Parts: sequence; structure tokens; C-alpha cells
Amino acid sequence: METRLKELRKSKGITQIALQISTGIDQALLSKYENGQRVPTLEAMIALSDYYQVSIDYILKRSDQP
Repeated sequence: METRLKELRKSKGITQIALQISTGIDQALLSKYENGQRVPTLEAMIALSDYYQVSIDYILKRSDQP
């Protein structure tokens, strides 16, 4: 999951700070999510999937189709 989150952010060409502004998720948490140190809450997963316009299953690597 952490690799997918980082890939999605990099593909958009945005920083964690820009993602924080757009989603309201703290930058330190985003970093921990991307590095596998924490698991996103359900609310964070919904916010990230809405922002990236992909399914939660795609973020969780349960599907290869966004």
C-alpha cells in the first residue's frame, strides 16, 4: 500500500504539503503512510481515494485497476 500511495502522489507531481492542503491529512501522517509506518484510517483512505479518483482497493493493492 505504501508504495502505491507514493506512486499516486508522484504521478500527480505534487508534494506531501500540497496533498495535505487538498485532503486535510497532516503531512507527517502522509509520510508515515507512504513509508509503511502507519496504516491510514478509513477516513484518510476515503479522502485519498477521492483525491486520486481511484478505488480503495487500488490503494490497498487488491486491484490493479484504479
